[in-house]
Amino acid sequence: MTKEKKKKGIVREYAEAFATAIILALIIRAFIIQAFKIPSGSMEPTLLVGDHILVNKFIYGTHIPFTDDVVLPVRAPKRDDVIVFEYPKDESIDFIKRLIGLPGDKVQIINKQVYINGKALDEPYAYHGDPEVLPGNESPRDNFGPVVVPKGEYFMMGDNRDFSNDSRFWGFVKRDLILGQAEILYFSWNPKTLHIRWNRFGKIIH
Repeated sequence: MTKEKKKKGIVREYAEAFATAIILALIIRAFIIQAFKIPSGSMEPTLLVGDHILVNKFIYGTHIPFTDDVVLPVRAPKRDDVIVFEYPKDESIDFIKRLIGLPGDKVQIINKQVYINGKALDEPYAYHGDPEVLPGNESPRDNFGPVVVPKGEYFMMGDNRDFSNDSRFWGFVKRDLILGQAEILYFSWNPKTLHIRWNRFGKIIH
């Protein structure tokens, strides 16, 4: 074998290995795990601006485009899951919120307290930074509903209840817009101070 042919063979091997790595990365990103960055404070204190998280895209199964079918789900979305989904008003934008209402649930909020099917929901993760209670005719923030969640749709809310743009304002999230469940925080930094938050590395999201 000539040096030129040997060189071409090595180049081809590297190109094939690179192409394979790219394809595997795309498959993993599309169907298994994807990284996301938290851009807003709507999920504080659970998630902070500057947190970087890994989202499990496999747990709810893979949605087949243009159908209502889901392939190989581990389980269905459940209440309290922290979920990444496509924003219903603009599907090019990804949102992250907590699942509060399941299909068929009656959701109501009275003076900041969430009720599911008439029972007060225990929410240790919920944070209220504004002591003012807004009347329902002024804003759906603190007094909302009741509404029944439609089949195949979900009611989402941010943990930072007084400063979250969520289902109270723009409605339900269809199943085919759900991308996956947020599972672990792998990196975090404060974009204002540029300090790394070492104590948040490896934090399980719940």
